[in-house]
Amino acid sequence: MIYWFYLILAITFEVIGTTSMKLSDGFTKTIPSVLMFIFYILSLIALTFALKKFDVSSAYAIWSGVGTALITIVGFYLFKESITITKIISIALIIIGVVGLHLSGEH
Repeated sequence: MIYWFYLILAITFEVIGTTSMKLSDGFTKTIPSVLMFIFYILSLIALTFALKKFDVSSAYAIWSGVGTALITIVGFYLFKESITITKIISIALIIIGVVGLHLSGEH
């Protein structure tokens, strides 16, 4: 169970790091730029701990897929990015793929 916690933590840190990347405005804002590096490092550390239990292919797919879906949602709400049916379907497909990987993986 602790390894799921590490994976969820890795995803959370990755989303915060990516949000900080956007807020850094191309490294022109110091605090978001520093936070981006901190949260990406924390994300990779947590992902490394999760890999003690999970296959790298499954863990990385879940980490990147769920992170992508979440950062898309952050973009919609925080940065007022456009919402299209294509984006919604694409996020749904990512989620379906992540669930499929989990169901076909370790038991």
